[in-house]
Amino acid sequence: MLFPLGLLAQGKPNIIYIMCDDMGYGDLGCYGQPYINTPNIDAMAAQGIRFTQAYAGSPVSAPSRASFMTGQHSGHCEVRGNKEYWRDVPMVKYGNLEEYSRTGQHPYDPEHIIIPEIMKDNGYNTGMFGKWAGGYEGSVSTPEKRGIDEFFGYICQFQAHSYYPNFLNKYSKADGDTEVKRVILEDNIKYTMCGEDYDQRPQYSADLIHQAAMKWIDQQTNDKPFFGILTYTLPHAELVQPNDSILKAYKQKFFNDKTWGGQPGSRYAETAHTHAQFAGMITRLDAYVGEVLNKLKEKGLAENTLVIFTSDNGPHEEGGADPEFFGRDGKLRGLKRQCYEGGIRIPFIAYWPGTIAPHQESDHQLAFYDLMPTFCDLIGVKNYVKKYTNKKKKVDYFDGLSFAPTLLQKEGQKLHDFLYWEFEETDQIGVRMGDWKMVCVQGKPRLYNLANDIHEDHDVATLHPEIIQRMLQIVKEQHVENENFKITLPQ
Repeated sequence: MLFPLGLLAQGKPNIIYIMCDDMGYGDLGCYGQPYINTPNIDAMAAQGIRFTQAYAGSPVSAPSRASFMTGQHSGHCEVRGNKEYWRDVPMVKYGNLEEYSRTGQHPYDPEHIIIPEIMKDNGYNTGMFGKWAGGYEGSVSTPEKRGIDEFFGYICQFQAHSYYPNFLNKYSKADGDTEVKRVILEDNIKYTMCGEDYDQRPQYSADLIHQAAMKWIDQQTNDKPFFGILTYTLPHAELVQPNDSILKAYKQKFFNDKTWGGQPGSRYAETAHTHAQFAGMITRLDAYVGEVLNKLKEKGLAENTLVIFTSDNGPHEEGGADPEFFGRDGKLRGLKRQCYEGGIRIPFIAYWPGTIAPHQESDHQLAFYDLMPTFCDLIGVKNYVKKYTNKKKKVDYFDGLSFAPTLLQKEGQKLHDFLYWEFEETDQIGVRMGDWKMVCVQGKPRLYNLANDIHEDHDVATLHPEIIQRMLQIVKEQHVENENFKITLPQ
């Protein structure tokens, strides 16, 4: 049975949002990946909606997550890059190792509401497990200050580059915590960081984070709705994981595997069997997703829980990763850090037994900033912009459109006039308008027609000056200056 907006079964639905790290559009079996086993996510797609034109908020981690959290595109959002706050601060000692006394990224604007705060305001239990990346330790924007009841993972995404870290971060309102604190991983500290015995560290962060998420889900009931954000770090570099049955199976599969010898000053340890490691990380992630879905069924929560699976941006080629071998761009041009399709078009699956009909595929164009209005629609929040705009601010932007009608097979789905991205690190701007796609690199616009040039090989800017002018006007109207993140605007 399909339920109309506002009349969902058992009152407000539970929502679990699973965002993995650096998974490309073509990294899953249900998106055409031939080498990697992802049976649980593939089954999830078969029983729900597989979106083919869904976009991240940015081509890198922190601003992409910020777009999801704030309902803003990267021309409006406060966080537009991976600005770090761990450099040039005192060190502290853990045993014989030293660690930065403060870590983390640029904070979300504390005067602009984010999704967990909306959910909390509407009676939800809220939990987040994985990467925060929305403010450094002790800043104005950490989980306990932004609507999160339970957090376990990395406050700092730079720290998340290590799967065997010295510490993770924790906050639990139920345990009486007053702020986020560090959980020292004593068993890891016994081994040298990124040294020859690094892979002997026993505390694998991805497993620890997943176990915390599962414990939290197991505590949920039908008595109160819950909202979970599972920002798993897999399959982000570095390429390392426990040498268990998952990895051993892939080592046998890839007989002509590679070894990555590292680079001077790299944060990543040397690694052998890079193809097997990468494939194993995605299959390990798939197992996590399967356990989440099974737990919801076991507790009788599945039919009142929307589960979304996606990735924060396109594929990386760090730490020995080989996107060319896996065809990881899904026949799209570009990688992480680029506003070409390969850097921002991502897998996106919605699963909700009994509400979302199975075996669906949608070409609806959506971006991460559409999640806020969609969730507001589903939980019955009317006119969220008016309700949650900060009246003290001169301007407060909300850029999303709800795609709840698409999820629920209802009429009235609104379409974007355009989608927008900008990214300082590579000095790129992206605009999609229908089938037209403009990518500006260092202020120079290039134009592609995705209807017949999905790989963005043929720049047709000189053939369509009127289209370029319309899209340049969009850039002029959408970009708001941010002193922390500069971009070259096209002339």
